[in-house]
Amino acid sequence: MGSNASAWVVLGVALVLANLPFLNERLFAVLPWRTEVKPLAVRLGELVLCYLLAGMVGRLFEGKQGMVAAQGWEFYAVTAAFFLVLAFPGFIWRYLLKRKGH
Repeated sequence: MGSNASAWVVLGVALVLANLPFLNERLFAVLPWRTEVKPLAVRLGELVLCYLLAGMVGRLFEGKQGMVAAQGWEFYAVTAAFFLVLAFPGFIWRYLLKRKGH
């Protein structure tokens, strides 16, 4: 897979993982949650773990294409902010849109 295609795959994976905590009531979309609604703190914890998973996918693709570049704290600050931007649609859907029955 070329570098352009792998970049799009990583962005797609990040988009899905960023919205995953807000689009379901299961823990990591697999395990049932013990109450009807997951608290925001649990969703934010899932978001952090999903960020780390998306980073590992990116690191995997980078490693397959050659040398892995060393990153400083600035890289992680920017990618975390970008991940939060990707999570914004799921957050809006979960907390700010009015739905019937809620």
